[in-house]
Order: sequence, then structure tokens, then C-alpha cells
Amino acid sequence: MSSLTKPTSSVQTVTALILLVAMAATVGIALGFQHIGGYIPCKLCLEQRWPYYIGVPLMGVAAISSHFHWPAWMTRGLLLLGALIMLYSLYLGVFHSGVEWGWWAGPTDCGAVATQADTGGAGVLDAINTVIPPACDKAALRILGLSFAGWNAIASLVLAIIALRGALGKA
Repeated sequence: MSSLTKPTSSVQTVTALILLVAMAATVGIALGFQHIGGYIPCKLCLEQRWPYYIGVPLMGVAAISSHFHWPAWMTRGLLLLGALIMLYSLYLGVFHSGVEWGWWAGPTDCGAVATQADTGGAGVLDAINTVIPPACDKAALRILGLSFAGWNAIASLVLAIIALRGALGKA
């Protein structure tokens, strides 16, 4: 029986569960900084969340696939897809970090910082179109010298390696 047709092992189940929790925690932390900490994300920050929004349910399916002993190729393929998504997230994090450090230009539609929305007496929903997101070339916060984008790049690299090991490792 080849490794692609035999059932997956608990290694793939654990790998998928680790990735599911780690991806959810990573994007959850970003959302926490936004909604609790008040850090308004720029356009590139929001783009960096999409791989996680896709990866979390994908790893949920991978965990189910492995747990219920669906064909190994399916679980391994889902883990490999998770690795590719995290490599794309790594690219986004490195690109955004480079924009913040001034190594290359960012998108032309990243607006200037607007700290408070002036509602002019209207409600928040009426003023939502007047809020300009922060500029992509200014790091909102640096922790140990790295911005949110830099930390995302590190997290994405680690998650990509874990996903690759789960996809390509021995069952």
C-alpha cells in the first residue's frame, strides 16, 4: 500500500490541529490589536489577514480528513495547500515590511493617516466613507524592532514549515 493511499496517521491530525489553532490565534491577535488596542489596519495589513481567513477552515477540513482516515493524498494535499497559503502570507509580510522600511514603494492607494473620524454631527455609519485608513509605509507599532507585518512574516514562515513537514513527512 503506497503512502498516498493508506490512511493518514495521527501526525497529520495533530499537525492540522496545531495549524488551525496557530492560524486562528495569529489572526485573532491582529483583530485584538485592531478592536481592543485601537490600531487601525492599513490596506496591506488587511490583505495579510486573508491567508488566515482561508487557512483556518482549510486546516479544519484537513484535521477532519485525517481524523476520519480519508485518503492520505487528501489530507497531505490540504496541508500542502496550507503551506502554500502561508508562503503567500510570508510574501505579503515581507513586502509590507519592505514598504515600511522604505526599501520599495507600496500601493498607491494606501492613504494618509486619519486618527479620528469627524462625524460632523452625523452618525458613525454616515461618516464611514470619510475615514482614510493609515498609510502602509508607517508601522503602527514595533515590538523588538519588528512591525506587525514583520511578525506576520515570521509567523507565516513557521506555519509554512509546520505545514510542509506535515504534508511531506512520514505517516
